[in-house]
Amino acid sequence: MDALVAADWALAVCIMFAAALYSSVGHAGASAYIALMALFGVPPAVMRPTALALNVLVGSLASWRYVVAKQFRWRVLWPFLLGATPMAFVGGGIHLPGEFYRPLMGVVLWIAAARLLWPKALRTESEWRDPPVWAGIVAGAGIGLLSGLTGTGGGIFLSPVLLFMAWSPVRQSAGVAAVFVLVNSLAGLAGNLASLGSLPPQLPLYAAAALAGALAGTSLGIRLQSPWLTRALGLVLVIAGAKLVGVY
Repeated sequence: MDALVAADWALAVCIMFAAALYSSVGHAGASAYIALMALFGVPPAVMRPTALALNVLVGSLASWRYVVAKQFRWRVLWPFLLGATPMAFVGGGIHLPGEFYRPLMGVVLWIAAARLLWPKALRTESEWRDPPVWAGIVAGAGIGLLSGLTGTGGGIFLSPVLLFMAWSPVRQSAGVAAVFVLVNSLAGLAGNLASLGSLPPQLPLYAAAALAGALAGTSLGIRLQSPWLTRALGLVLVIAGAKLVGVY
């Protein structure tokens, strides 16, 4: 097997596992896909649109499954969407040079890793309350802009905000994050349709792998939690973030 083809298949397998891990907590996995593509030497111009395209696929499946399983609450979601959607569109249209994009994405991956490696989840099932509308809009705008700039769906930021502020039950936060990521990813792509020309020919392979992983991950997320898996993924993000920032 040609070395390049073997690398494509290896990346696809990694994407499948990343999609499974992330979708188990309502995320679509863009930060993990970007980390993996960085490790496999994919050019930055290809990373963002590919991650968003995979996010749309995984987010669609995850949203449907979590909504059907009644792990979703519209009142929690809509203020964040109201602020995030236009800003994700704006961020998606901003082209950052590689020397700016790579360290920014590295910091984003470290933020994601901090969330995944947090020693104990804030499970505020008995104390949660709906987010104030103004706070949701403001927080959503910040998340949306950063999501559009970096090619992530924003779930890595939304979930910790919901849990730390006790704005959602833990299990429903997965469904809220899944729908948020789907809409945000679509807005990010719409903000930079020209980037679709950078999608790689291997996208169908990566998409099939991501969907297979998401099917397994959402089944896991609906039935049980596996925190040790997300902590293992957090270590991968630390390494990939260091690579992007230029630590090694």
